Amino acid sequence: MIKALKISAIALTASLATGCASTSDITSLQSQIDTLNSSISTASSDAAKASAAAASAESRASAAEAAANRAAQYAQDTNSKLDRMFKKSMMK
Repeated sequence: MIKALKISAIALTASLATGCASTSDITSLQSQIDTLNSSISTASSDAAKASAAAASAESRASAAEAAANRAAQYAQDTNSKLDRMFKKSMMK
């Protein structure tokens, strides 16, 4: 019984000596947390900028697609007119 009491007293002393964090450890952890928070803020702002750039690129791509479709339609209309003109000239 006394032997168990001595062993538990030694274990308690050892755990108290090694288990307590010092003020410098807490300060170090706080500075790491602050650094991570600033990194997260930077990453969030970069993500927002990238999202805005993607939206802008998407709208430009849509406008370019619409212009290409109009140009294709104009080309088809012109080809139809040229074909009609050619057929008309061949009938004369």
